[in-house]
Amino acid sequence: MRLVLTKKPKGVTIIEGFPGFGLIGTIATEFLMEHLKTEKIGVIEMDEIPAMIAIHQNKVIEPISLHYNKEYNLVLVHAINIGKDLGWKLADVILDVAQQLGAKQIISLEGVGSPNPASGRVFYYATEDGTVKKKLDSVAQPLAEGIIVGVTGALLAKKTTLPVIALFAEAQSQLPDSKAAAEILKALDKYIGLEMDTKPLLKQAEEFEKKLKGIMEKSQKAEELQEDKKLSYVG
Repeated sequence: MRLVLTKKPKGVTIIEGFPGFGLIGTIATEFLMEHLKTEKIGVIEMDEIPAMIAIHQNKVIEPISLHYNKEYNLVLVHAINIGKDLGWKLADVILDVAQQLGAKQIISLEGVGSPNPASGRVFYYATEDGTVKKKLDSVAQPLAEGIIVGVTGALLAKKTTLPVIALFAEAQSQLPDSKAAAEILKALDKYIGLEMDTKPLLKQAEEFEKKLKGIMEKSQKAEELQEDKKLSYVG
């Protein structure tokens, strides 16, 4: 696993959205990349996953890429494929990014299962007390109970002095959930003040949902074909 940075802005806020429950993080960071003026400043290369990329609208979409917004001094970590059981390694890379860029905080965007996802609730967990939690209380509910897996879980478990904040939107299933992604973006907007127009959020999130679903289905098929080729050589 290798981090490649072409630019190193300082004092940033890192917002990461890895594929998880309902693809909330991926859909949300995709929307932010479209809504905010960003430039790609790096990628995370991984030997642990098949060597493949997606092409969408004549553009290369790497498994994990980093994008910078100068106006709000944000670094967005956008991911569509992170392989299996790489949460701890990826958490280390994200902390490496944070150290190199002198990050002020890391914000994780995640989905969480719920018996009543239509409620549109958003929860939070923060590693730092004080003013951060007071501000979060005005935009989300504290997460009292739950199991957090993947990169977000690993980041929260790591010993670091850097504040790590996780926002969780209730999602209805493992399938892409654009409604939940829209809710988490509203909470994020209130927390860091991006001055986003939330009216078109749901419609655009649904468009991203379709796009990402198509990309991930093609990626899955490509992995299956690659595995079939391996088996044919062995067999």
